[in-house]
Amino acid sequence: MLLAALAVVFGLILLVWSADRFVDGAAATAKIVGMPPLLIGMVIVGFGTSAPEMVVSAMAALDGKPELALGNALGSNIVNTSLILGVTALIAPIIVHSKIVRKELPLLLAIGAVSGYFLWDYSLSRVESVLLLLGFFGLIGWSIFSALRGQGDPLEAQVEHELEAHPMSLGKAVFWLVLGLVLLILSSRLLVWGAVTIAEALGVSDLVIGLTIVALGTSLPELAASVIAARKGEHDIAIGNVVGSNMFNLLAVIGIAGVIHPVMAITPEVVNRDWLVMMAMTAALLLMAFGFRGQGRINRWEGGTLLLGFVAYNIYLIFSII
Repeated sequence: MLLAALAVVFGLILLVWSADRFVDGAAATAKIVGMPPLLIGMVIVGFGTSAPEMVVSAMAALDGKPELALGNALGSNIVNTSLILGVTALIAPIIVHSKIVRKELPLLLAIGAVSGYFLWDYSLSRVESVLLLLGFFGLIGWSIFSALRGQGDPLEAQVEHELEAHPMSLGKAVFWLVLGLVLLILSSRLLVWGAVTIAEALGVSDLVIGLTIVALGTSLPELAASVIAARKGEHDIAIGNVVGSNMFNLLAVIGIAGVIHPVMAITPEVVNRDWLVMMAMTAALLLMAFGFRGQGRINRWEGGTLLLGFVAYNIYLIFSII
């Protein structure tokens, strides 16, 4: 039990560090080969911040723990929307300038609805998982198209500023890209082993472990990125990281896990509790940040409301397993 706890702690620390190195290396490599800054921000950084969830869920599915993978995906979205944006808005109210981010918010809600439709019969087949992955590739294509047509979007200037603040040579960028990816895989394997061992020892379900410890751990890169961006006044990066990561989680993380290990008997709470909470928080985010009558904004009161939602949800989870 002690060894498993140490594995979780060390795995989470290594996961966060390696994810950061992976994103930095990938973004710097893309800039050196001439990729537009907006495309780097929408695709490379979005993919990189979701890499921990993807790798952890793939490892969980390979170990025959698909509900851990599902819990990680849904739990990460709940953490991203409520905890990360809540804390970020409390530090500095988030003003949404980017038209692209405002287009992504309704799309995120639609993707959430589709994922819920696939899970509604308490199963996830390989065909449904493939459809989610096809949706992921379609999202990548749409992101590329939007980035190429979105010249002058406020998000572009913010990404360009970040890239110029951390210059790298090609050799150094590739080194961190490869090392970050390798350590992501190793730390994910360590984290999954420790989490499953703790769950079995305490008699807690894989789903709950995925929704709590694993989801929080894999979302730490988004937390760090969003808080730092908000403090710098780069509000569109702060919310763009979360929205992009949430879409990737629903399409790629669930899709990859389902292709590896289809789930024939999903615990009803996944749909009746966790998916519904995720959708409610996504709808709240849309109402707060979209800006129907002008500029979108998440103020401190709204950030506090999101944070209270995170606390209430986790208290409910704790009481459900006592």
